[in-house]
Amino acid sequence: MFRAKFLTPAAILALSVGLAACGGGDDAEETPADDQDTGTEENGDTAEGDGEEPEKPESLSIWVNDEDSQLDAHEEFADRFEDEHGIAVEITPFSMLDQTEAISLDGPSGQGPDLFFQPHDRMGDIVLQGLARELDLTDDQAERLAEYNEEAVTSFSYEGEQYGIPAVVETYALFYNTDIVEEAPQTVDELMEIASEHTDRSADEYGFLMEATNLYFVYPFLTGAGGYIFDQDEDGVYNTEDIGLNNEGAVQGAELIQSWFEEDYMPTGVDGEVMNGLFQDGKVGSVITGPWAIPDYRDALGDSLAVAMLPEWNGDQLNSFSGNKGWLVSEYSEHHYWATELALFMTNAENSEHYFEVAGELPAHTAVEIDDEFMGPIFDQTQVAEPMPNVPEMSQVWEPASDALQFISQGDDPQEVLDEAVEQIREQIAIMGQ
Repeated sequence: MFRAKFLTPAAILALSVGLAACGGGDDAEETPADDQDTGTEENGDTAEGDGEEPEKPESLSIWVNDEDSQLDAHEEFADRFEDEHGIAVEITPFSMLDQTEAISLDGPSGQGPDLFFQPHDRMGDIVLQGLARELDLTDDQAERLAEYNEEAVTSFSYEGEQYGIPAVVETYALFYNTDIVEEAPQTVDELMEIASEHTDRSADEYGFLMEATNLYFVYPFLTGAGGYIFDQDEDGVYNTEDIGLNNEGAVQGAELIQSWFEEDYMPTGVDGEVMNGLFQDGKVGSVITGPWAIPDYRDALGDSLAVAMLPEWNGDQLNSFSGNKGWLVSEYSEHHYWATELALFMTNAENSEHYFEVAGELPAHTAVEIDDEFMGPIFDQTQVAEPMPNVPEMSQVWEPASDALQFISQGDDPQEVLDEAVEQIREQIAIMGQ
């Protein structure tokens, strides 16, 4: 098992520039006039670094994604929070994909929630719309947040400022049929040996399949040798002018992907539906996919189904793309401190374990132990996964990258194809900025 990545309290504090204390000045201990900055928010909640807790509100409102299992878990959290803090939690079922539009309409009139639930890759748009508040974490809150998956925490920052508390993480891993592949491959070379030994195109049998023209899934192979989408600095801030999808490492990865088709390990045009059907029919040794496939795979293969982390390439563990979901404090909330406390409470180790048991989603809190033969390896993979970039410019990457992978699978020169894709991405990003 690989070690989880943790943020130090100092690193969390660096992400939260607004952590600054009461009144934010040398005379913060003086009694200020009513119109001076007291370190108390305009609506009565504090943004203190280490001061006393602000007055408790009677209740907090949250919008929970409208799935029954998720609602059940959060009703339990609401009861626990009220028992511990004396603050009622009002839950509104609300599809997370519709929440931001509603907040932009309801928030200014005070009808919105204190907390809302969002996927991390929408952070850029959410911040630019002014819907989420930058978190003013206390030292104690920062220390608790340091126990979460580092990349998941950073995925809810934007331009170096922390805006959210991650709740769940999702990525993909290697699924294999033990009737064909006895042990999971530890390296990419071993994976290619499986592809070679167990592929018989005439019988529609394959050693290894994946959606090899889908950037989301092939990301580990494009980045394993040094490729990247946008460069990031040490604070997680993306430089969208620095695109690494056509550098030497990305080209090396593209050449590996192309070899799968040249060697007839994979049919051109294979998609998720074809891959899933063949794997469930017992005709494929191994595939790369996510936890959503477990129920169907388990029903089809029974005890022959196994899951492992992605293999290593040149001695380094292959990362993967992750999609994270978490809690954001509404810019229109009057109770920023207590909303942050509630977000940390619902995602702490104890409640994260309960959420996994009820809703089946993997936690962002790394202290949770996942004792599940299928989800456990995927949880291990989340510790080395890299979140999809959360900047608006990422929307301009998917289509050119997908087209490039299609051309690569058909035999076009990887360097030329990736050069063209990056040029197209640059042009589309430039149009966004006009």
